[in-house]
Amino acid sequence: MQTYSTDEIEQLHPTHRYAVEIVMGIRISGEYEKLSCQRHLNDLLRQKTESFPYVFDETRADRIFQWFERCCRHVKGVYSGQLMTLVPHQYFDFGCLFGWVHMKTGRRRFKKSYKQVGRGNAKSAEMSGLANFGLCGDCYYPPGNPNLKIYENNPQVECAAVDKEQAKIVWNDAKSMGLASPDIRKRLNIKKTYIEHKQRGGYIRPLSKDTKNKDGLSPCIVVIDEYHAHPTSEIHDVAYSGFGKRAQNLMCIITTAGKDAENNPCKKEYDICVKILKGEITDEHYFVIIRQPDKDDSPHDLVVAIKKSNPILQVENEYAQYLLEQIQDEHDKAYGSGDYAKIREYLTKRCNIWQMDSEKKFLDGLMDKFKSLAIPRGEFLEMVKGKECYSGVDLSKRIDLTGNGYIFPLDDGFYAVTAHGWLPQEKVQWHMENDHMDYEFLQKDGWCTVQDGGVIDTDGIIEYSEKMVSEQGWKIKEWDLDPATAYQFGNDLKKSNYSDDQVVDIRQGPLTLSEPTKFFRELIIKGKLIHDGSPLLTWCASNAMEVDKGGGLIMLSKKHKDDTQRIDLLAAIITAMRRAMVVVDTTKKPGVFFL
Repeated sequence: MQTYSTDEIEQLHPTHRYAVEIVMGIRISGEYEKLSCQRHLNDLLRQKTESFPYVFDETRADRIFQWFERCCRHVKGVYSGQLMTLVPHQYFDFGCLFGWVHMKTGRRRFKKSYKQVGRGNAKSAEMSGLANFGLCGDCYYPPGNPNLKIYENNPQVECAAVDKEQAKIVWNDAKSMGLASPDIRKRLNIKKTYIEHKQRGGYIRPLSKDTKNKDGLSPCIVVIDEYHAHPTSEIHDVAYSGFGKRAQNLMCIITTAGKDAENNPCKKEYDICVKILKGEITDEHYFVIIRQPDKDDSPHDLVVAIKKSNPILQVENEYAQYLLEQIQDEHDKAYGSGDYAKIREYLTKRCNIWQMDSEKKFLDGLMDKFKSLAIPRGEFLEMVKGKECYSGVDLSKRIDLTGNGYIFPLDDGFYAVTAHGWLPQEKVQWHMENDHMDYEFLQKDGWCTVQDGGVIDTDGIIEYSEKMVSEQGWKIKEWDLDPATAYQFGNDLKKSNYSDDQVVDIRQGPLTLSEPTKFFRELIIKGKLIHDGSPLLTWCASNAMEVDKGGGLIMLSKKHKDDTQRIDLLAAIITAMRRAMVVVDTTKKPGVFFL
């Protein structure tokens, strides 16, 4: 690692200076921030080469610095009304993002950025400044030749957020900054419901899932606020699909850490970004800066560790002192109360550390074990060939995913399980976009069936079972159904090859399903469950939430009733497990069973 004297560091461009101070340990930082700074320094050594046709143009970095410090005024907090003064970490972030350009065209290198930092580190001011810059000042030119700068006509800047109200907050912040900053206001028409450039047209607008005509986007800059709060990647994906129509698109994701790490699209983005920083993925067009404590740091360390996720605390000013006092107060209240929800809020928002969902996952900590119990499908089919099984069905609203599970009791207390899904063709595209599952691929691989039409035809479930009976010799001992949703389906089964005794009502309540739900989990823990690795069943298992019904009873549920994180295939298996786990005592009256 190259070292610098104090005098040499002082002579460096502010972006390079910060990177050197971080890598040399002069400033407090976490592992991922060090990697980001080292990446920048490494790129400086290979710039203007055939394999890396980019150059750091100081004039482009200085241009964004000057925009903030000469044009943008604070609209909130202790500095409201004053021009912004960038602090060291902002010189690095903005310098990297805007300073790296193509060595010939001068078009921006980075098309996307991911910035994760603790709450209170001026994210709102940064987003507002970026949005206004996208409309007023964003341009490109051959490196070092600002007299040749080219602006986009009709620039489009999208302030994206999880819903309409949050998007309007981001947009209103940009509007307030424009109104409060004379150098911005003179360039724009700022009205109650829109912001546009006086000469070049275009707009700044709020963007959310509620925005109409999203498919026609042609954005120059997209700012995504608090991505951790987005339940899906819909807004991200729609906005990014509009790239390629402009000379230098840019998507800026600015967020804190969040919860529900297993299913959160922002956490998936975070994981990709970590791999970029570690060199496991190469993406020359993605700028990443993640500020968080290291694995062994204590959340109680408000001297060093907390500064890794809150770089503004390393600045000596009134605001930094106020923020530190607030963080100390939140820390003391969270840990002093012993309230887990408050502790988690402190860890995500102040320490910037991702957390698992606060609601209890059914297989929390067991998903890796569950996956390890899978065997190749060919081996699975050979193992259960000709064996007796219980078939459980979880019927949907006929336009959603329907699950059919099969359980094969084996020797020595082992159970083999498999499941199949059904969807109507007319709803497949909607489900692929909202569930974020490639059902067409799953159908090609035989894990689900997409039926023609707009509703589920339950005859298809019977046909599938008959196929497995014919080809694999499965002996379906009984069908286990929810009488509230599958009454007609039960009658259809009785009209085919099944007797009344083989169609069993399993009511969907904790008294009925608590024991088989617990038993299923115990089989995983003991390593006595075998499955065929179905990606659809695995996904359903990872989504299932455990709901405490009191008295030691539990049930499975989706996180929210309208959630697209589906559990249908697992629900079908649990329904069948209610019977597969019991032994019928033929000396008792029908319907009485012993565990």
